[in-house]
Amino acid sequence: MDSIVLVLSSLGIAQAIFLCVYLLTLKKGNRKANLFLAFVLLGLTIRIGKSILNVYLDLEPWQRNLGISGVMMAGPFLWFYGRLLLGKEKGFSKRNYWHLVPFVLFVCFCNYIPNGYGAFPNTSYLLAFSHLAVYLVLTIGLLVNHKAQAKRSVWVWYRNLVIGVVLIWIFYMGNLFGLIPYYLGGAIFFSFLLYAFSFLLLKQPVFALEKYKNSSMDAVTSKKYMQEIRKLFEAETLYLDSELNMTQVAQKLGIPSRDVSQVINENEQQNFSEFVNQYRIQKAKDLLVDSAYAQEKIATVAYDCGFGNVTSFNLAFKSATQLTPSQYRNKFRLA
Repeated sequence: MDSIVLVLSSLGIAQAIFLCVYLLTLKKGNRKANLFLAFVLLGLTIRIGKSILNVYLDLEPWQRNLGISGVMMAGPFLWFYGRLLLGKEKGFSKRNYWHLVPFVLFVCFCNYIPNGYGAFPNTSYLLAFSHLAVYLVLTIGLLVNHKAQAKRSVWVWYRNLVIGVVLIWIFYMGNLFGLIPYYLGGAIFFSFLLYAFSFLLLKQPVFALEKYKNSSMDAVTSKKYMQEIRKLFEAETLYLDSELNMTQVAQKLGIPSRDVSQVINENEQQNFSEFVNQYRIQKAKDLLVDSAYAQEKIATVAYDCGFGNVTSFNLAFKSATQLTPSQYRNKFRLA
């Protein structure tokens, strides 16, 4: 059992180190924002790594203090990251780095700060996590203040990141006060959290979140255009045209094609083809259960919904419904 716990705990550390290296060497997107995110992960990794080592090795007090200092690194960098990601800051004032002074002092005096049993060691531990709590409050403030202006996909990504750090904070505070007894549970939770973040990164890489960072379009305008696109699709059923492309939609709206791409990506988290196909698939669902189409071939349904060929229709339909068109039709015939 101990070996399983060790493996589960260590998986998150290994994945975090991999992500840190990836972000530190990433050339795309906002270089400084990527560095800040890497330092958030590094700070959490130092703290979680200390938990694992402390169980299996006899760490010196100063080594335990170095581990605790990780949360004092993670908090400021999480806030820095949010300011760049949500605030559209083109630069970053060097004054902000004064926020790292508590972390630097904690590291410099780690050999003198008591770490063991008793009131003062617990106080220093509590102060370190209180420091993180302050920055969690600041990051939540960023989320609230920038919800209307920030790009939806960017805001959601940062919100999920903050929630993950909040959950880690809750676990360690719960453990300190005896509410959560299993000490290594935080490390195991961190492993699952890191793999969840990795999955999100694969779906939408961090640098892709800033694809439209230089665009002058704000969130309000983006949502307005999205409403116009939906009305256009519903009123004129543009999706029934198998040759439909983004340029045609842009011309009808009187905006650049790039803006159409940005609007759909930010509001629907889809590309243009995925957005069009969701309308076609909904139309196909209606036709497959329509008595007037009961004797029609699947190919007829595909072409009447705007798909250019049956193969792409079958693949898109099954991806969306987990059923083939024939299975969907038979299922609802029996219903």
